[in-house]
Amino acid sequence: MAVAITLLVLGISVPSNQLGHKLAEHWPTYLAYVTSFLTIGIIWINHHVMIGRLARADHSIMMLNLVLLLTIAVIPFGTALIASYLKQGHGAKLAAGIYGAILLSMAVAFAALNRQILFSRTHLLKTQLSLESRRKIIKRSVSGLVPYLVATALAAVSPYLTIAITAALAAFYALPIASSPDT
Repeated sequence: MAVAITLLVLGISVPSNQLGHKLAEHWPTYLAYVTSFLTIGIIWINHHVMIGRLARADHSIMMLNLVLLLTIAVIPFGTALIASYLKQGHGAKLAAGIYGAILLSMAVAFAALNRQILFSRTHLLKTQLSLESRRKIIKRSVSGLVPYLVATALAAVSPYLTIAITAALAAFYALPIASSPDT
């Protein structure tokens, strides 16, 4: 995840002339960078919490984790794509759709891994969690699926809506869960 975050900055170039004008002109790059940086950073934090619940992992958890990492590794590509095409009329909607689809696939992979840990492999947990706590955790995990789907679909209407929704989701997942210590 640290590599994916680092790769994001490679999409930001230093203007060679007309510094103020060029910096202002590249605002889509900065917006996409911040949105993706926060998204990957929040995934990293929540992944740490999710994996921290385990006493050990089995093959299924490792494979689902690999799928999650695959989706995270492609976020810099989606970020560069939307940053490049956001201000252009041609290709912006497709770029936003691809960006949204990448984040949707990440959310599906994250939810699948979380579900595997919380419901299919409870014997691997460090500390057993109540069914109510596990349901609360998974509900928050899957709550982003519909908004990511909507963000992806709305790319056909406005790429700016896709960015706005995905940025709002990053902010939502950045918020701490106000609940018991085991969630």
